[in-house]
Amino acid sequence: MQWRNKLAPALDTPWVNYALIALIALNALVLGLEAIPSMYATHGPVLRAIDHGLLWIFVVELGLKLLALGPVRCFRDPWNVFDFVVIAIALVPTSEAFGVLRALRILRALRLVAMVPSMRRVVTALLSALPGMGSIVALLSLVIYVSAVMATKLFAAVSPEFFGDLGKSTFTLFQIMTVEGWPDIARSVMEKLPYAWIFFVAYLLCATFTVLNLFIAVIVNAMQSQFEIERIEEAPVETQNPVPSLELLLSEIRALRLEVAQLKGV
Repeated sequence: MQWRNKLAPALDTPWVNYALIALIALNALVLGLEAIPSMYATHGPVLRAIDHGLLWIFVVELGLKLLALGPVRCFRDPWNVFDFVVIAIALVPTSEAFGVLRALRILRALRLVAMVPSMRRVVTALLSALPGMGSIVALLSLVIYVSAVMATKLFAAVSPEFFGDLGKSTFTLFQIMTVEGWPDIARSVMEKLPYAWIFFVAYLLCATFTVLNLFIAVIVNAMQSQFEIERIEEAPVETQNPVPSLELLLSEIRALRLEVAQLKGV
């Protein structure tokens, strides 16, 4: 399989990666122009032709990768699986039953994440942070739920449009957590309940300034860990394991004992 051994490194050369990045960026631009009615009405056939041409280039590229690596090795990499799914979605006929898939063609632009190492590193770090973020999501959901029940009991009568039931209260508190327009909501309640500011300030301090910042801490820690792992993997082998092995220590001890014995013999 000499051709396979030559094809795999050829597909991983820098100029091939740069060409694919340029084609993916061009495809994203074409799909964006198709979303502009005036551009699509004027240059629709040209845009569709470019889109179809680029799609078949990506199909050929994925086929060559399958030939070079084989199905097992190719799909062992999650990024190759992502590329395959994106290309497969683009190949599905956009009939009335699958009309929504036409809008998903823009997902091909996300292939830039797989092609650009810095983007791939960030996404890998985010994925590694998901287990730690799960407990924070549970904590935040609990805080919002408890606060929504309290807000419904306290403010349903004076502000039914924001706190009329549990659903409205939950949505309003989620909006307040994003610090979007919360002073207007708080002041509308404070017109009838002057001391309502205590609830809103306490909720902001707990949900926004405490729990949300935990998300940032987990993500930063995951990214730092990912960078450290990559730095260690890219370092020379001798610097990765500076502690000498046991066999090396034993051989040096034997050499010293032999040298001492020779000196005593002299």
